[in-house]
Amino acid sequence: MSVSYKDLGLVNTREMFKKAMAGKYAVPAYNFNNMEQIQAIITACLETQSPVILQVSSGARKYADQTLLQYMGQGAVEMMKVHAKAKGLKEIPIALHLDHGDTFELAKSCIDNGFSSIMIDGSHHPYEKNVELTRQVVDYAHERDITVEGELGVLAGIEDDVVAEKSTYTKPEEVVDFVEKTKVDSLAISIGTSHGANKFKPEQCTKNADGVYIPPKLRFDILEEIEKQIPGFTIVLHGSSSVPMEAVNIINANGGALKDSVGIPEEQLRKAAQYNVCKVNIDSDGRLWMTAAIRKHFNDKPGDFDPRQYLGPARIALIEMYKHKNQNVLGSAGNA
Repeated sequence: MSVSYKDLGLVNTREMFKKAMAGKYAVPAYNFNNMEQIQAIITACLETQSPVILQVSSGARKYADQTLLQYMGQGAVEMMKVHAKAKGLKEIPIALHLDHGDTFELAKSCIDNGFSSIMIDGSHHPYEKNVELTRQVVDYAHERDITVEGELGVLAGIEDDVVAEKSTYTKPEEVVDFVEKTKVDSLAISIGTSHGANKFKPEQCTKNADGVYIPPKLRFDILEEIEKQIPGFTIVLHGSSSVPMEAVNIINANGGALKDSVGIPEEQLRKAAQYNVCKVNIDSDGRLWMTAAIRKHFNDKPGDFDPRQYLGPARIALIEMYKHKNQNVLGSAGNA
């Protein structure tokens, strides 16, 4: 028995992106795997009055269970409504999105279980196969008023089951053909972002006066050319965590061993949002801050064993990080 996302109080991304395009900001797309993460995302986005896309990867869906995820999405909406009323705040739009779906069967299952937005990633296939798979998902999704994100180009790095040794930049000359043939609602492109906490090797970076690694700049020339090819069309950036060194240092100071962790500078993400980039995916930053808070708590209080004692501070750290992204990086705060 299928469930409509509308019955869960969710929205698709169509109006979100239209408003983001007009307002020159990006809607945050935050990945979650557990209760504390989803609580932090909803709290931060409600308090900053930002629209939000809750993202679930294939790996997260397996981890959390597809049935439970359906009710977590519904629970997120209900939590938002209760807190909005209690605090006298405007309700915010929430979409539930499949991140990096790689098969029609997975996309269909998510649609039938209440997801309001789907990303089908056929970028690992030859071009024509990518087009064919993406169009198959679009046809099924659009019949149910569900928005679809496709991908052209390949991002390097590791995110759950998505692994690539090196990036392949999106070819601007392909985007018109791809969008016309697939009828996707948004397009994820490759312009220099990458998955995971170890986005760049030190030899790919320069060092500033403080010895901090500075990664290569995003290929805004490619983004500009793509905008010329498909003006007014929604662009998505994956792999856009900034890998905050403060969190990395806390992890390493409390028993961790993260090396060569370099992310995307936040000022470059803010610049991208001035273009047609209406959705920015952030996952690793949340993982880092959660891990940092938990490691520090156990180092400071090794006798604690109640999960609430260490997951509570982790949730607080996440709330502050998400607020910062909405207010200072993506520009989505105040646009609910």
